[in-house]
Amino acid sequence: MSFGEGFILVGFSDWPHMERVLLVLTSIFYSLTLVGNTAIIALSRLDLRLHTPMYFFLCHLSFLDLCYTTSTVPQLLIHLHGPDRTITYGGCVAQLFISLALGSTESVLLVVMAFDRYAAVCRALHYLTIMHPRLCQALAAISWVGGTMNSLVQAGLMMAMPLCGLHQLNHFFCEMPVLLKLACEDTQGTEVKMFVARVIILVVPTALILTSYVHIAWAVLKVNSIAGRRKAFGTCGSHLLVVSLFYGSAMYTYLQPTSSYSQSEGKFVALFYTIIIPMLNPLIYTLRNKDVKGALRKVLWKGRD
Repeated sequence: MSFGEGFILVGFSDWPHMERVLLVLTSIFYSLTLVGNTAIIALSRLDLRLHTPMYFFLCHLSFLDLCYTTSTVPQLLIHLHGPDRTITYGGCVAQLFISLALGSTESVLLVVMAFDRYAAVCRALHYLTIMHPRLCQALAAISWVGGTMNSLVQAGLMMAMPLCGLHQLNHFFCEMPVLLKLACEDTQGTEVKMFVARVIILVVPTALILTSYVHIAWAVLKVNSIAGRRKAFGTCGSHLLVVSLFYGSAMYTYLQPTSSYSQSEGKFVALFYTIIIPMLNPLIYTLRNKDVKGALRKVLWKGRD
């Protein structure tokens, strides 16, 4: 396949009766994602009480979600609305690289956020000393650099393979497992390399997060105050829920062999982690958070004055 040729994204044209419903729901969810994540970033900047390591990382997570969902959803809305479902080869490569980089960065960032919660609960007396602003900035930078490097490796391996057959992708955006289906040559060697990269970026972070939360749970159980336990479990529980949603859907998509990957199921799983999770993250982290609610009331109250 030459660089001048593009692809046709099949999207959800297999289910034409669903496209109008998906258009409406996707538009609503995307709007909520933009509003929710932008609000978290704005509130964290405006309210001094939210100038803490946890909200510093939460701002990065919100920015990641904004970028990640915007890398795929506007194109999906255009394709659901009109007959043009094409994407250029260059656009497909760019979308693959950007989505992989952002998803990989989020994977590393969630480990950083788990470390922050570990320090807050298990090293409470030394928390501010441990989570120094310079360390927070360094950890955020490592997340971005690590995610970008993983994307460079995987996207580079993918683009090095010749593609043939119909120029159709049975998906709504350029995703790795679907592109591998178009490979002309045996992909076993490349898939092994990609699998190693995916284990590093998905399985290792999951293991680190679970380990940190075992220590957190043990420390919380030692707390005599019921209110203290409830607060600690509430804060950490929201992070664990995000972790479960993110890593569960990512592992389903990227850790199974290409031969067993169902493109029809994959499209709906992709809807979950490109639209639903970025929309839910602001709600999961802030719905029971008194600091964020207080900051929101403060900003709204000022707006009325």
